[in-house]
Amino acid sequence: MSIIEDVKHDYKFKVVLLGEGAVGKSSLVMRYVKNKFTSRHLSTIQASFQTQKIQIDDDEVELNIWDTAGQEKYHALGPIYYRGSNGVLLIFDVTDQRSFEKVKMWVRELRATLGNSAVLMIVGNKIDMENERTVSRETAEEYAKTENAFYSETSAKENIGISTAFETLTEKMIEHNKENARNAPPIANRSIQLIDENERNSSIRTKKAKCC
Repeated sequence: MSIIEDVKHDYKFKVVLLGEGAVGKSSLVMRYVKNKFTSRHLSTIQASFQTQKIQIDDDEVELNIWDTAGQEKYHALGPIYYRGSNGVLLIFDVTDQRSFEKVKMWVRELRATLGNSAVLMIVGNKIDMENERTVSRETAEEYAKTENAFYSETSAKENIGISTAFETLTEKMIEHNKENARNAPPIANRSIQLIDENERNSSIRTKKAKCC
């Protein structure tokens, strides 16, 4: 699996990051797309957009990544960004129990709005602060299973697990896309009747003769 340049994509997926403010959503995106990290917290205003091209086995994929604001005052804007998404990364801070509860709220909202149309991945960030952890990996994994979501852990600061999280999500989106294609109802068979032009003209002349 590798990041690639200038390719003809087989897939184009919309990915949205949701979560409480200051959990590291923007840091994850910047580390993944540009391999940059800053310890200075910069609040996202509404949303920002990044594009990344990757290759998963023989599939070439363009990820359109939306990083949304975590502040409560922007919560109502969430549906604008996650509607039509193929995958959602729900980020929480492993040292902040409240941010984990916020993820649960987002999961309920997404299931109510999107059903199972999008792949959900819950991500515990800031594992470099293990000694301050308040949400165990086992607890988060168990919750993810109950919601038919996937789970991963990362550290934007130490660049741990970020590529794995995005690539795993992409693999699951590809699988989901292929499964939907397999389960799509077949296009109804349509029959086309070919009419010989000479026979058609002969039939018209016969009808005219009968009228006379």
